[in-house]
Amino acid sequence: MTVTLDELPIRDDLRGQKPYGAPQAPLPVALNVNENTHPVPAEVADDIADAVAQALRNVNRYPDREFTELRQGFAQYLGHGLDESRIWAGNGSNEVLQHVLQAFAGPGRSAFGFEPTYSMYRLLTRGVGSEWIGGTRGHDYTIDPEDAARQVAEARPDVVFLCAPNNPTGTPLSLDVVEAVYDATDGIVVVDEAYQEFAPHESPSALTLLGGRPRLAVSRTMSKAFAFAGARVGYLAADPVLIDALRLVRLPYHLSALTQAAATAALRHSGTMLRMVDEIVVQRDRMSATLEALGYRAYESWTNFVLFGGVSDPAATWQALYDRGVLIRDIGIPGHLRVTAGTEEETTAFLEALAELGRR
Repeated sequence: MTVTLDELPIRDDLRGQKPYGAPQAPLPVALNVNENTHPVPAEVADDIADAVAQALRNVNRYPDREFTELRQGFAQYLGHGLDESRIWAGNGSNEVLQHVLQAFAGPGRSAFGFEPTYSMYRLLTRGVGSEWIGGTRGHDYTIDPEDAARQVAEARPDVVFLCAPNNPTGTPLSLDVVEAVYDATDGIVVVDEAYQEFAPHESPSALTLLGGRPRLAVSRTMSKAFAFAGARVGYLAADPVLIDALRLVRLPYHLSALTQAAATAALRHSGTMLRMVDEIVVQRDRMSATLEALGYRAYESWTNFVLFGGVSDPAATWQALYDRGVLIRDIGIPGHLRVTAGTEEETTAFLEALAELGRR
């Protein structure tokens, strides 16, 4: 007998929802989910493999529950006077954000973000039984500090998500927005800096604002700059008391010994990994310039992807590129598509395929 989801005693607030997902297809050029398409350099991969092999010798024992060495590695990488007491980590930044919501949101509470933004914020919020409140951005997807503070003050959320730079638009976020939002709420403010490594080197991080702001958290991921999407490692910096709150909701031993070993080894090679970032930024900027030359509007991006508008039929353009072996992302914004900056060869393949199509 076949049973549908609606016949199960699922929570009422989950009925009708769809899980997060993006098309996965074995195409030659996959530029749809903002991965770092550069392979991990051989010398880095060898060091990671050695570290994992060493960890396997004690895999019969539970891992370090506090993942102390890994937290020390993240603190050293981030700088800004941080130490391990101000670092948290999880299986991808999504789990870290889920820990924040489990600790500070939940039934009868709410979370807020400026739309369009990372779609997982909404899904994670609903997953813990909270209400999602979508704020608005300017016509170019920027956020004004005074308007942001007004919207947050009116919504009175328990958690605010600020994606900096923003996904899916690539838009930078100034620190005065973070300060204004923090002052406008009594809730937790999370600045999601998943793509910060792709921003201009001189651009300041929200990490500079952590002092004296115990309700502020800055999250990062190893999926993008460190080409570690398959390893699933994300992390967060905040006041030690906020970190203590996250311990209340994490599962026991939630980071495996193998994950800890692999991530710690990768951090030792941050210089090598960040050189890949510079190569990706070159391709991103090349992509933006060529899109403009082809007659599209490429939005300013401080990430590893480009949102471009002026697409009369996004679904048809997406399919035509797919048929040519190039996978990009239709994110549901009318007249727009999003493409990840890949290697030089992948970027060329995308641009040539798009040029073949002509404007459509």
